[in-house]
Amino acid sequence: MTTPSTLTVHGLDELKALAGAELGTSDWIEVTQDRINGFADATGDHQWIHTDVERAAAGPFGVPIAHGYLTLALFIPLFTGLLEVEGVSTKVNYGLNKVRFPSPVRVGSRIRLAARLAAVDEVPGGLQITVDGTIEIEGAPKPAAVLQSVSRFYA
Repeated sequence: MTTPSTLTVHGLDELKALAGAELGTSDWIEVTQDRINGFADATGDHQWIHTDVERAAAGPFGVPIAHGYLTLALFIPLFTGLLEVEGVSTKVNYGLNKVRFPSPVRVGSRIRLAARLAAVDEVPGGLQITVDGTIEIEGAPKPAAVLQSVSRFYA
């Protein structure tokens, strides 16, 4: 799904030309209790701090918080809102070089991604991109996640 702010590139040559580019910030998305519960169901991680609203209200954050890995998983839809690569046969999440979770995402918070295309490198049959990303929490002094993601695009 693309938004009006999505940068669309056509093919590997246009992608390669973006090395070092600031990609801007994505639209905000809300982290709801339903989203947290769905992630808990998908992963089997039903720790009370995420899913038990009453117990979490008495816990250290006053409300349930999102799983760190849910926040990380939201990188993909947030990133897709910033950059769409067309004219390639395959897109692969290749891995992560670094991930930190400086601040929890409280239920009801809105998050967005600020990203920079740190590197574009040739690999056999395509390109590998390295993205420096910060998942920001609206109104919070610290980000939810700081990461470096690696993806590959094949012709």
